[in-house]
Amino acid sequence: MAPLEIDRARARAAFDAYVAPYDASNPRVALKIEHTLRVAELAEEIARAQGFTPAGIDLCWLAGLLHDIGRFEQLRRWDTFNDRASADHAAIGVDVLFEGASHLDDPVLVNVVAAARADDAFAAHAREAGALAAFAPEAASDPAASALIRAAVGYHSAFRLPDELDIRTRAVCDVVRDADKIDILRVTYTDDVQTVLGITEDELLASAVSPATEDAFFAHRCVRRDERTEPADYLVALSCFTYELVYPASLEIALDQGFIFQPFERPFGIERPFTNRATAQLMNRMDGHLRAWVDEQI
Repeated sequence: MAPLEIDRARARAAFDAYVAPYDASNPRVALKIEHTLRVAELAEEIARAQGFTPAGIDLCWLAGLLHDIGRFEQLRRWDTFNDRASADHAAIGVDVLFEGASHLDDPVLVNVVAAARADDAFAAHAREAGALAAFAPEAASDPAASALIRAAVGYHSAFRLPDELDIRTRAVCDVVRDADKIDILRVTYTDDVQTVLGITEDELLASAVSPATEDAFFAHRCVRRDERTEPADYLVALSCFTYELVYPASLEIALDQGFIFQPFERPFGIERPFTNRATAQLMNRMDGHLRAWVDEQI
């Protein structure tokens, strides 16, 4: 059997068609379109650098293109990136790609959003244009490739991957997770705090770092969502992504891009220091700690 080949032009055209009805004038929607395309490119770059086969590189690229497909319905319905305040965007993505967008019929979800957002036209669009077959029929008809894409989308934002994943699936999931982390670090340089967190600069600069988030940072692990209780926790959580990049190529790419230390140096382009003095001091200490850790790795 010939190795699976993904028609990238068709997949990219299908992505453009899928996101077209969503409001690109909303900066959060625009952010996610741009983020998605960069993650697909990064996933390809990491996979290639790590010596994946051409078929594996194609699957990593496709998984990167589809990893955040659930964000668009999340934004349309709730206009937030906060899964705890809305729904798990990765689960929505799996549902759109593989389950016929059945979440759009869930009365619990429909009842918690404005009636105008429970739109039949969007429901039909998600079912027809959001299925994996619309992006890559060759992957949709291949059970192994389909299962791999489902895992990569479903677990891309999970705190930890399940232990039972096979080696190939874990490898692709790790590529997508690394690519996602690298590009999310970019948002603290290219986007503003209102778009990403829905708060003002003053609110961010006055916030504290929660003890659980501080502990996670110095334990060299990512921060769980339920441990983030303060706005400044988001910045620390971003910096922790560096600790858990799986592939050597990922750390090299992240360093080349130059965003690893952005959460401490100039978050969201803000020039002013933290008005919370304890936070300012802690951020300075964390910056030095992370730089020393990175130096040890390279």
